[in-house]
Amino acid sequence: MTAQDFIPKTYKSTIKNGKVTWESPSNIALVKYWGKKENQIPANPSISFTLNHCKTITELSYTKRETSNSFSFEVFLEGKKKDDFKPKIEIFFERVIVYMPFLKDFHFKIETSNTFPHSSGIASSASGMSALALCLMSIEKQLKPEMTDEYFNQKASFLARLGSGSACRSIEGDLIVWGESHAISGSSNLFGTKYPYQVHENFKEYQDTILLVDKGQKQVSSTVGHNLMHEHPYAENRFQQAHDNLEKLKPILESGDLNKFIALIESEALTLHAMMLTSMPYFILMKPNTLEIINKIWQFREDTGLHVGFTLDAGANVHVLYPKKEAKVILDFIKNELVAYCQNEQYICDQIGFGAKIINN
Repeated sequence: MTAQDFIPKTYKSTIKNGKVTWESPSNIALVKYWGKKENQIPANPSISFTLNHCKTITELSYTKRETSNSFSFEVFLEGKKKDDFKPKIEIFFERVIVYMPFLKDFHFKIETSNTFPHSSGIASSASGMSALALCLMSIEKQLKPEMTDEYFNQKASFLARLGSGSACRSIEGDLIVWGESHAISGSSNLFGTKYPYQVHENFKEYQDTILLVDKGQKQVSSTVGHNLMHEHPYAENRFQQAHDNLEKLKPILESGDLNKFIALIESEALTLHAMMLTSMPYFILMKPNTLEIINKIWQFREDTGLHVGFTLDAGANVHVLYPKKEAKVILDFIKNELVAYCQNEQYICDQIGFGAKIINN
């Protein structure tokens, strides 16, 4: 499939106005992508758990316009007008207008809210851009009623990617691959695809408790961080490592080997931060409490033999991952030993989810 396949030839139907609402989750990468090529193409493949509770709910109202020579929209977050969100959405619309030629024909009111604290370090760009892409796809579905569900999801993921790379992994669940890999049949650089192989019962309803170590603004934006890979001395080795780790993950997911799973995802998390430590300019994205939490997890795992591990995004917060069958003891450990290292003792309990849902159309 190519990007050309997402350019509509004609629309059979017409619409004047309406409203659609989608909720879309965030996701957490197990094998990380870090570095982009042109047009939001990943430098290496990645695989993620789709989350369940951390999500964005977006209501898109649309009204037909008399003239259509520019984009017309307004944005609200939690009921308050957010003009500072408009430049990012304008860029998104510019990127996708060729695939959604009706965008200038309507005035849009975008009303969005998150089930998690804004600026909490959860990937709101992933959930937010995927929810918006799905709303736009619901409009196109009315213009093109013969559209299949498979095409709908693929194009929604494709569009979301053009807004925020990781957003393409939030359309479906529970394990999503993005980026071409010879190890994963059907994988694509253009959109996320459901992991197609057997997954052991150990990974069903896997838990993710997110420790909010630092709720401040990102030290470095994702765009800047990805661009630092262009001249990074270790970039090519890192890209190959991601390919290798994705291949190594297949037998781990099939066999249910939790020890090997933890070793791989923790290595991936620390490698992501190592790439930022060794870029130019360089950044330390962890905070002292991030390291305290990691050391506590390692010690608890050694003392108890329980299968608790961690992963990190490009920031200070810690995603504590563990199987549901061990959840009670591990959650008690988190509350008693780790929450003290969180900003204002804030944390979020989540688990694997199965993608976005339409609320009304």
